[in-house]
Amino acid sequence: MTKRVLLVVHQEHSDPGRVARELRAMGYGLDIRRPSGGDRLPETMDEHVGAVIFGGPMSANDETDFIRAEIDWISTVLESDKPFLGICLGGQLLTRALGARVSTHPENLTEVGYYAVHPTEAGAPLFKNITHMYQWHREGMEVPNGAVRLAGSKRFENQAYRFGNAYALQFHPEVTQKIMRRWTTGDTWKKRLGAQPPEEHFRGRRRHEAKIVRWTRDFLAMWLGNAAVGTGSAISASSESAQPSARGL
Repeated sequence: MTKRVLLVVHQEHSDPGRVARELRAMGYGLDIRRPSGGDRLPETMDEHVGAVIFGGPMSANDETDFIRAEIDWISTVLESDKPFLGICLGGQLLTRALGARVSTHPENLTEVGYYAVHPTEAGAPLFKNITHMYQWHREGMEVPNGAVRLAGSKRFENQAYRFGNAYALQFHPEVTQKIMRRWTTGDTWKKRLGAQPPEEHFRGRRRHEAKIVRWTRDFLAMWLGNAAVGTGSAISASSESAQPSARGL
């Protein structure tokens, strides 16, 4: 039976983009579910090798039933010791599941467009040869107790962290040109203080996209425990050996 990765999305037309494409290329089947539309999440991870929760326009602090259910369900993945990946909202949901806070910037600034990410010493191997990532968020996340901070940016201190086999990313490696065009259509970006205008997004894409494609491929291979591909060198999560328990959520 094909090994499957569970992908959790949040809107009717959500697109897991590059992440889905790379996972398929690696030979994995995809099980895409949308709890906000009534899909149930599995009671165990027995039929999946890992799980990804993607972003969405809602907040991790919302008290809607499906947000609360996803936060509670994350412990199912962590306790299975199978890989978990949270992207933007998904990373913030992991943050809340681990008892840390998600909040807006103190000056209400956002990151919408391409922004520089700065790795920590622990995150340097993971962010080798990458300088910018695509962002679209107004809230940021704390690093939970027991987690290893991997990267930050000028506006938001925490861009990535690791907790055992779980990773939280504030940025969007899944975004393709098609997704970017959909997101930048209209004036939604104008409502985000400090956002880059759409033309700057596409200039950034021409400048950074090739490296992000390679980074995403290597990251997913590492995350699922395979040999890294694409750049000819392996990437590791951290030189630190801490592997905290999923208990104590």
